[in-house]
Amino acid sequence: MKKLIIDGHNLVPKIAGLHLADEDDEIHLIELLQEYCRLARRQAELFFDGSPEPRASNRKNGLVHVHYIKLGYSADDAIIRYVRNLGSEKNNFTVVSSDHRIQNAVLALGCKVMGSDSFSRLISTTLSSEVAVQQRREKPPSSGEIDEWLSLFDQDKNS
Repeated sequence: MKKLIIDGHNLVPKIAGLHLADEDDEIHLIELLQEYCRLARRQAELFFDGSPEPRASNRKNGLVHVHYIKLGYSADDAIIRYVRNLGSEKNNFTVVSSDHRIQNAVLALGCKVMGSDSFSRLISTTLSSEVAVQQRREKPPSSGEIDEWLSLFDQDKNS
């Protein structure tokens, strides 16, 4: 399975409807990438810097493994270090970033690179494909969606 290493805050502004100033930009990107990875049959290592936690943390979200880099440290450096530690496995990875420093460093290490703009278009194409649309139609609602609907219908009764 081909894998991605993604510079999260570099990708956010390239995705329609997402903005770095939004409080939930990271959560929305994670959800979007989970759906993309499911459809594209890929795994992703997603890096965000500026974590408010006192230490770096990692979280697994389906096919997306999120790395939160603590304040004072850079996701750029973490991505380069991650690629450096891949060894021969780096042939299975593509780094997604438009940051020239990251691109140059990981290319020198022998890893493939895709710009954030190109990857954003790929996500859009994948999520709007006939297969993706059909799967969303056939997907049963989540328990959260059902609770939201019940709450809405209950409000209508009480009005």
